[in-house]
Amino acid sequence: MSQLTLRRLSETFAIHSLRRESSIPDVVFNAPVFFLAKTYDEISIVIPEHIEIDSEEVELGWQAFEVVGPLDFSLTGIMSNISTVLANEKISIFAISTFDTDYILVKSNKFEAAKSALIKHNYQVI
Repeated sequence: MSQLTLRRLSETFAIHSLRRESSIPDVVFNAPVFFLAKTYDEISIVIPEHIEIDSEEVELGWQAFEVVGPLDFSLTGIMSNISTVLANEKISIFAISTFDTDYILVKSNKFEAAKSALIKHNYQVI
């Protein structure tokens, strides 16, 4: 697979956890970018950090790399390869996939190390 281009999103993100039966705050839907997941156990919301919502738990200070797409569904190993590069550097990730592309979030204090590791492995980071 040819190496991909990753784009840094300008926002700093917060990852919120809510009880499964919680209502999604309207402010989430008005955010310029958000990610929402509901499982049998919880609701997770990823939104720009400056947008405050009531949640059970929150993790602040996440930066995002967007895999520049759109990506074809037949491509394999995209997240595996990126996460392996970062795991080898002891950098934890929070991964999100959409229909067109993937996003890899890392803690803000690890962003430059993540960027350097990815560039070292022939990823273009813009």
